[in-house]
Amino acid sequence: MKPKVLITRKISESVIANMREYCDVMVWEEEDTPIPREKLENKITEIDGLLCLLTDSVDEELLNKATNLKVISNLAVGYNNINVDVATEKGIVVTNTPDVLTETTADLTFALLMATARRLVEASDFLRAGKWSSWSPMLLTGQDIYGAKIGIIGMGRIGEAVARRAKGFNMEIYYYNRSPKPEVEKELGATYTDLTTLLKESDYVVIMAPYTEETKNLITAEHFKIMKKNAILINTARGGIVNETDLYEALKNGEIWAAGLDVFEEEPVPLDHPLLTLKNVVTLPHIGSASITTRNKMADVAAINLLLVLKGEKPLNPVNNIY
Repeated sequence: MKPKVLITRKISESVIANMREYCDVMVWEEEDTPIPREKLENKITEIDGLLCLLTDSVDEELLNKATNLKVISNLAVGYNNINVDVATEKGIVVTNTPDVLTETTADLTFALLMATARRLVEASDFLRAGKWSSWSPMLLTGQDIYGAKIGIIGMGRIGEAVARRAKGFNMEIYYYNRSPKPEVEKELGATYTDLTTLLKESDYVVIMAPYTEETKNLITAEHFKIMKKNAILINTARGGIVNETDLYEALKNGEIWAAGLDVFEEEPVPLDHPLLTLKNVVTLPHIGSASITTRNKMADVAAINLLLVLKGEKPLNPVNNIY
């Protein structure tokens, strides 16, 4: 009998077809809507493998219903949607999909930085609303990027990729990380510093850290007060690392100049969220890795991880230490 697998969102047909050669695959066919919790709870009792997304909460309650589950393959780099400790206790392997989305997410991060600095969304809306009546010297003026100072919080794979792009713009690179990275400093001329110095010196503060108990609310009101008045905050990592209430107040009161956000503490973000009312905020719907090629690669890696575990082999990207 083939092992049973549930895929919680519609993915590439070719990936699903490959999985069906070895597994009995069930797919939640909605592309833009998460699988309802009750359906997930019903299916978790009978499946051997789960291929899920960040939108799926695989918590202790759900895991306690899983009697046959051997592997949870998360189609993402992050895995804070999964209670890894409980999964480990139950002998369930958890995997993720790092590496394949590094350059794509760095592209989006730098694109968001540029769009925020040069007010591109606001300018496009201005034109489409019929407000462009003449050229004006100070019309929709923004901030320079070339030669500016960038501070990267979290110098992992994606942080390094953002730094490489910053070097191409002759930016002065600061970074804050759990430990120094001499090879990055040598390659990119980056300067390792403490968080306070980074915030004081940087024109652009880019959040690249993972979401953990240590990084929850890492940036709060006290930090915005020491940043430059013309500083721009970019977050393409995870919502919750930046306190959104404090960010709103800092932007509204002119403590910092602007923010570009691809992630929010609650996703999808409620339409009445205060940050959505501000013109100096560029917002995106968590599309950091959203290129066709990268998303297909992520699905492929997630499927490979799942199949390897079900075949009794070590996955490419284990999160917990079962192996």
